[in-house]
Amino acid sequence: MTPLLEVEELRVRYGAVEALHGVSFAANAGEVTALIGANGAGKSSTLAAISGVIPARGRIRFDGRDIAGAPPYAIVRAGIVQVPEGREILARMTVEENLLMGLRGRDRSELASAYERFPILRERRALLAGALSGGEQQMLAIARALLARPRLLLLDEPSLGLAPLIVKQVFETLADLKRQGVTMVLVEQNALRALRLADRAYVMDLGRIVMNGTGGELLRDEGVARTYLGG
Repeated sequence: MTPLLEVEELRVRYGAVEALHGVSFAANAGEVTALIGANGAGKSSTLAAISGVIPARGRIRFDGRDIAGAPPYAIVRAGIVQVPEGREILARMTVEENLLMGLRGRDRSELASAYERFPILRERRALLAGALSGGEQQMLAIARALLARPRLLLLDEPSLGLAPLIVKQVFETLADLKRQGVTMVLVEQNALRALRLADRAYVMDLGRIVMNGTGGELLRDEGVARTYLGG
């Protein structure tokens, strides 16, 4: 199977500090690929480099096309959409106005799909997005990204700061997307949930990939369990 996304020897610097030291991984179409690791491992920097938000060296191929160095808007047009850490919804705009941003000028009738997936957003559609709870804001961020019709969805810490019940709901949504064949690269500190969802996973440490395997293989690995799964 030819991967939809191929990252090879990715390097990112912040001033004099190199944050990524030759990261390489691949993501197949229709699968969930997870990146797990401690804070500072380089997971978010990897997604930001793929999205074109930060400059990087190395090769990034999407559906066989080299996108390294392309501006973020071109990467979105190519079909890569990111749900960023912290959600970054537009707090002073309404829920519906946020969703319209995802449509990128297409017919607003397509909002129906977002409201069907997240009924609470229909109820809250006239509210300012900043008035939503953290879980509702995450639902809004995911819904907005899906309205952009991504061929590859990047998710950066979707459970961060959420109550356990809401985390469960978020991962149920991601599992539903997986069943629908949505290709995802998931960065997540909740390694247990990430590995349970992932078809393939990569462990990052200090800017490097140090281990990889299927989600099930890494769940059964004693070192991964001891370091990232609480024993």
